[in-house]
Amino acid sequence: MQEVVIVTGSSQGVGLGIASVYLRDGAAVVGCDRSPAPDELASNPAYLHVQAELTGKGSVQKVVSACLERHGRIDTLVNNAGVGNAKAFEETSAEDFQRYYDINVAATLEFSRQCLPHLKASKGSKGSIVNIASVFGLVGAAQSAAYVPTKYAVVGITRMLATEFGGEGVRVNAVAPGLIFSPGTQKRIETSPWWHRMMIEGAPLGRVGRAEEVGEACLFLSSSRKASFITGVVLPVDGGWSIAKFLPNPELS
Repeated sequence: MQEVVIVTGSSQGVGLGIASVYLRDGAAVVGCDRSPAPDELASNPAYLHVQAELTGKGSVQKVVSACLERHGRIDTLVNNAGVGNAKAFEETSAEDFQRYYDINVAATLEFSRQCLPHLKASKGSKGSIVNIASVFGLVGAAQSAAYVPTKYAVVGITRMLATEFGGEGVRVNAVAPGLIFSPGTQKRIETSPWWHRMMIEGAPLGRVGRAEEVGEACLFLSSSRKASFITGVVLPVDGGWSIAKFLPNPELS
């Protein structure tokens, strides 16, 4: 039976990579974003795009209803939509904190709440949520005042839902990406030697990740065959950055 997957924030970056991986694996994907369907996915008959501002009233219901109308069920929810590029604490306003909370936390909670009845109905086959956290939700990080707390919250949401709904056949896990390639990432790497040293040279694998590599981790964690006994896990996909964060000292080699 073809798996039915909702991927939030699917028009670009990590979300586009996640949706592409599920489509290549044969799933039917319902993507949503405030932007139109990406060219890479728009012509794929297994992809349905719902254009919506996810913090808007009724937007989550709009996406869930479109999925049920097309496919009649939901097997996997990937809560990817989020906002980044936060500022230092003293430069962050109350409005900034609220904006990050609304998309990174509240939308994750609301999608999970509305999808859970359908995921529970999928018991015995799929029934999975994969949340996109961040390595900055696992460690302290300066100058990301609105971002870091919301990604810590995603980790907490993951473990709470996994605990509460495991007995009903729903597994809930998270992926914590490190530095993943995007046009914005490329610009920052090229213009900030510090960023290059910290996020690339400071990772054991020494490179930027690809969005599809995050997608492959999501695909694994949502698989009822390959990950059937895995729930409540937060899997870093970061080239080892979260275990190292600095280069070995060449003077000690």
